[in-house]
Amino acid sequence: MLSLMSNAPRLIDPFARPITYLRVSVTDRCDFRCVYCMSENMTFLPKKELLSLEELDRMCSAFIGRGIRKLRITGGEPLVRRGIMTFFDGMTRHLDSGALEELTVTTNGSQLDRFATDLYAAGVRRINVSLDTLDAAKFQKVTRWGHLAKVLSGIEAARNAGLRVKVNTVALKGFNEDELFPLAAWCAREDMDLTFIEVMPMGDLGNEDRIGQYWPITDLRARLATRFTLTDLPESTGGPARYVRLEETGQKIGFITPLTHNFCESCNRVRMTCTGDLFMCLGQEDKASLRDILRAHPEDDGPLLRAIEAAIARKPEGHDFDYSRQKPDGQVSRHMSHTGG
Repeated sequence: MLSLMSNAPRLIDPFARPITYLRVSVTDRCDFRCVYCMSENMTFLPKKELLSLEELDRMCSAFIGRGIRKLRITGGEPLVRRGIMTFFDGMTRHLDSGALEELTVTTNGSQLDRFATDLYAAGVRRINVSLDTLDAAKFQKVTRWGHLAKVLSGIEAARNAGLRVKVNTVALKGFNEDELFPLAAWCAREDMDLTFIEVMPMGDLGNEDRIGQYWPITDLRARLATRFTLTDLPESTGGPARYVRLEETGQKIGFITPLTHNFCESCNRVRMTCTGDLFMCLGQEDKASLRDILRAHPEDDGPLLRAIEAAIARKPEGHDFDYSRQKPDGQVSRHMSHTGG
């Protein structure tokens, strides 16, 4: 197996963008069934198709050896994967060596009561918690299986453990429009950043009307501006969000706008599924299958690294998401839970 050489070639895409951010789904399973993420009656992947924890470690280590500086762990719900702390504990060595700058997690919050302290011990310092409403009945409706009290308890456990929490809220027309200001006020009181995300056309739409759910961030931002002074911030956490400061509260609000503003020009990230498929763009179907290559060469990372480099050479300039014609153009067939939230 190749060692992680500091002078190894870095990953640069065809548009001269350094790829420094990898999002990894460690499972397609989740204890929620959010209406914009997956079907209520999901068929999950057989265990043999998933990368083992050891394979996930090897795969992520290969990327880190090629210049990945930020690693975000997602799902499904990553914390429902059995033995997942073994993986987090393994990644700690890359933080200790300085090869990895940050290890973060996106979670629905349901398991944080159990894992917050262990995550902090493994070197995680920031987490994103997906939360679309502070109304218990609406929360159960949008998640189908979730319970708001358990998530709020998990957030409290995370903060007590020393983790910085950012709340991610999907902007859903007719669902949480009336909670814009209550959500902002709650996050301000609790000293948590808040990011609003436009709903994306992913997965089998089934009974879920993506056009009906779509609340443009431009409208959301304009509503915020009726009550607050918004100052654009130049900072970025390495992801697609653009940030403002609400001058009256001092809090930071983020906007992820794949529909109203294409953020692709500065894209520095790729996503790997729990089966080892590498998607160079969230909004495109092209992928590179890395699992079989990794398994075919258990003692040699050379073929895997060459496959990664070839995949990055195919990274497109941007996605094709578009609702402007009142239909979900650019829709991709896979569920968000499979790609990684």
